[in-house]
Amino acid sequence: MSERPSFDAVTPGRTRASRPERPAWAKELRDWAKALLVALVVVVLLRAYVFQLSTVKSISMEPTLHEKQWLFVNKLSYRFGSPDRGDVVILKDPSDGPDRKSLLVKRVIGIPGDKLEIRGGHLYVNGELRIEPYTDSPIEDGDFGPVTVSEGHYFVMGDNRHLGSSKDSRTFDEVPESFIKGRAEAILWPITRWSGL
Repeated sequence: MSERPSFDAVTPGRTRASRPERPAWAKELRDWAKALLVALVVVVLLRAYVFQLSTVKSISMEPTLHEKQWLFVNKLSYRFGSPDRGDVVILKDPSDGPDRKSLLVKRVIGIPGDKLEIRGGHLYVNGELRIEPYTDSPIEDGDFGPVTVSEGHYFVMGDNRHLGSSKDSRTFDEVPESFIKGRAEAILWPITRWSGL
């Protein structure tokens, strides 16, 4: 009886096929691509949930903020807390019409339950005159209110109190908390104006 040939047998002088060694530059390129992909995913997640950069596009926050300045916006701040009076916030524009922007930057003036009134060019919160060191002018748009801020809503205004300089809660009413996207923490650009808010 003859022996059957083994399929595992290796012909003399031949070895099993092996992958050719990749050049060193190809391995390094692959490592760099992986690192860049991970970095991109991290940046996208951070931008979506932690921070964003926002550019000032109007005069409504002068003298605190000026056009073309870049702001660092903390998106986590209100996941663990609520806006407070004096916070500079980035919010979805609640208004309608041709001058509607995607985002606005404003200052929180009233929190839920606050009674607000503007009379004689001055802001009153819960019956008390509010001293506003971030403005450089009395409120020139006339008297307003009194109004009481609803639960889950905020009253916002621009720091520019000159006539017609800020579209804010006096125009579009109080803002739901869900419209507030984050707190502006610092001016990043231009570097000569770098400061916290």
